[in-house]
Amino acid sequence: MNKSEAEELSVIQRTRDLILWVVPTVNKFPRDFKYAVGARLLDDLYAVLEKLIEAKYSTTKTALLDRANVKLDLVRNHLRLTLEFKLIDGRKYMHASELVHGIGVEIGGWRKRQRHEEARKPLVESD
Repeated sequence: MNKSEAEELSVIQRTRDLILWVVPTVNKFPRDFKYAVGARLLDDLYAVLEKLIEAKYSTTKTALLDRANVKLDLVRNHLRLTLEFKLIDGRKYMHASELVHGIGVEIGGWRKRQRHEEARKPLVESD
């Protein structure tokens, strides 16, 4: 396994770790928030994981990584709302924010490598 493959697995594992932390947290939300803010948070978090796994196997990774990054930004905003609605305390928010930041850094690095690799590929001439 080369360094790039290990980093791909790392960001996927980090995302799984965040999901494992968020699910029990959302389950403790009051009913009104669990099915509004909590459901959206989880849907977008699962979408990040799905896009990362798809990118791992795709030959056109950049677009999938861009979509994962958009979903991760939605996750950030949903987490901020959970703090503002006082569904989680500041300590939990900081923990989740650090996890999300780490995922974002890894997605950004993967996107940068992909763009560099795509720029190095020779153009195919058509007849």
